[in-house]
Amino acid sequence: MNKHFEDAGYYLKRAGETAKRGVVEELEPVQRRVEKLTGGEDEPEPGRLEEVRADLKEIQGRAEGEAKEAIAKARERIDSYRTAEA
Repeated sequence: MNKHFEDAGYYLKRAGETAKRGVVEELEPVQRRVEKLTGGEDEPEPGRLEEVRADLKEIQGRAEGEAKEAIAKARERIDSYRTAEA
């Protein structure tokens, strides 16, 4: 890629980051005011997302176990095939 395009990309990225910091800085007082009026930010109670994550973790564990068993059986079959031909 042309060096000029690389430089332009770099400066566009920096400009975007600087603009983002500026917007965050400008909106901080508004955010504090809203949090004060609404009573701040409460911790979300454990909900559906945590349940789904736990279920996925359990399913992943089962899948890994089943995969290991399938691999072990396949290795046994290959070994028995090799010993039968020998």
